[in-house]
Amino acid sequence: MRRLTRYACPVEVYVNPVELGETLANDVAYMIQAANDDDRSFVLGCPGGRSGVTTYHALGVTATKRGLDLSQLIIATMDEYVMAKGTDFVKCNIDSHYSCHRFALEQIQTVLNQGLPAPSRIPDANVWIPDPACPNDYDKRLENAGGIDLFIIASGASDGHVAFNPPETSLSSKTRVVKLAETTRRDNMVTFPEFTDISEVPSYGVTVGLGTICDLSREVVLIIHGSDKRAATRRLLGYTGFDEAWPASCVFEAGNGRILLDNAAAETLGDETA
Repeated sequence: MRRLTRYACPVEVYVNPVELGETLANDVAYMIQAANDDDRSFVLGCPGGRSGVTTYHALGVTATKRGLDLSQLIIATMDEYVMAKGTDFVKCNIDSHYSCHRFALEQIQTVLNQGLPAPSRIPDANVWIPDPACPNDYDKRLENAGGIDLFIIASGASDGHVAFNPPETSLSSKTRVVKLAETTRRDNMVTFPEFTDISEVPSYGVTVGLGTICDLSREVVLIIHGSDKRAATRRLLGYTGFDEAWPASCVFEAGNGRILLDNAAAETLGDETA
């Protein structure tokens, strides 16, 4: 791992997504154990999609090796696609290949639980997802839980979106239903490759706000890896603070914000190290 020292928050560069995921997973496991020792829940904010997969896999392996008790771990998901129903919105079918709720159950909860005995597993009730019928309740629920201990976030390749927050999103934004930017919908065709045309990608989603992330989290880690995120990485690190044009820059305003990259994403950034 190497550290880049000239940016607005700590930046760490790892060889590949696997090393990045293993390092972050070790950090998360340590924090979960500390919460267990204090007999309190640990709230982990989690993105759907490919960016977090290596971290979730590594955390599952680490939890199994350490016999980590995850029964008080709360998985706070970021977003979900929604469909218009009259004047209201409803979550997409959980069986849809693009359902973020389905992803959370299959690629986070199941992966973390698979090597643990039943009493140590994350219960279904601890997988939280915002409800488009009452999105404001999600922020209240997180606040009542004591806030988010660690929020892992990812960045869209073409527009820097975080969750479903499009460019020009306010830093004070809360959980709400939004119209998805076309750039976000195109990015999500890569995230969910069963989409064959942009017309198949829903136009609306319920999402945590940038304010939800920054105001309610004790620590925020932005993970970016892959050569397809190289341009996004360069643009992000060109900012010295938050800019509405690039939502991922919220990491600069978050408490204990840091950025984890792999070599492919960081290839053109230079070799300055701490």
